[in-house]
Amino acid sequence: MKFTLQASDTQSKARAGVVTTAHGDIQTPIFMPVGTAGTVKAVHQRELKNDIDAKIILGNTYHLYLRPGLDIIEGAGGLHQFIGWDRPILTDSGGYQVYSLSKVNKIKEEGVTFRSHIDGSKHLFSPEYAMDIQRTIGADIIMAFDECTPYPCDYKYAANSINMTHRWLKRCCNRFDTTEPKYGFDQTLFPIVQGSVYKDLRIKSAEFIASMDREGNAIGGLSVGEPAEEMYAMTEVVCNVLPVEKPRYLMGVGTPINILENIALGIDMFDCVMPTRNARNGMLFTRNGIINIGNKKWADDFSPIDAESDLYADQVYSKAYLRHLMHSKEMLGAQIATLHNLHFYLWLVKEAREKIISGEFYAWKNKMVTILGNKL
Repeated sequence: MKFTLQASDTQSKARAGVVTTAHGDIQTPIFMPVGTAGTVKAVHQRELKNDIDAKIILGNTYHLYLRPGLDIIEGAGGLHQFIGWDRPILTDSGGYQVYSLSKVNKIKEEGVTFRSHIDGSKHLFSPEYAMDIQRTIGADIIMAFDECTPYPCDYKYAANSINMTHRWLKRCCNRFDTTEPKYGFDQTLFPIVQGSVYKDLRIKSAEFIASMDREGNAIGGLSVGEPAEEMYAMTEVVCNVLPVEKPRYLMGVGTPINILENIALGIDMFDCVMPTRNARNGMLFTRNGIINIGNKKWADDFSPIDAESDLYADQVYSKAYLRHLMHSKEMLGAQIATLHNLHFYLWLVKEAREKIISGEFYAWKNKMVTILGNKL
């Protein structure tokens, strides 16, 4: 993997670049739709490519490991082949789901023992096994196995946690560097900065992660319930430490406003379930603010879902029709809303990239953050 920095904003830390992978180039800043179980919910892969133009999507190690299982994925020739997707894929390590979804888990130096949320079966994820699983899934970018601390989290726990995450990272790197990819293309390992909302721990973790000298770096443990100001403060601290010449991925973030503010702090890559999950509940993000399509005011609004958008679904379907579909619990409603939100998120980061290159980003960002939270 290679990262090429193409432009930097003079009034912020925002930057535009290109991440080069075996399955194609990713222009940054970029948003990555979340495809938890080998599917971005309610969207065809063809739509992801042709309508949304997603340059990279996510798969989830925990979910794919449990179902369909590694034998099926390997038998198919890897996740790309299994799901019919020929662009880059990133997989998380499964750690977050191990802590959040399994009813019982036990964290030890060896790794994490947990019970499946599906059938209660017992499993162990060690740093080494997390690398082996992601080798088998076959993502272009794979994540180190870490502990994502909850919020709030006391200082002593957070300090012990980052030390273990760093020890685990050494084991991840050793396993990754002594094994080969399975499907004939290179894979890249990103370590993850932790440290909760404690500045000194974040700096310590970022310095350790930077010292490992991998091709890219991630920031985890944010957007877990802390105030946005805390998120921005920690992101700024970490971006001041992580090397400029490598891509920075802020995991699990966030709202359109969060994304713009974090781009200004130096983040290149984002993912979040918000555009897809909120779409299924009738919340639409637009460049003029937020639409709750379930509201009665849209019942006889026959204007396009988004007249400014170049997405087919936004142009041919009306707000009234989409509201009817959602009220009727028709599957098409969730599909249209999901397409719309993902298309908007990809438009937003693409527009941010263009503004960075043209030197207009900072003023544009400040204008947009005052608009994007409006309730329409």
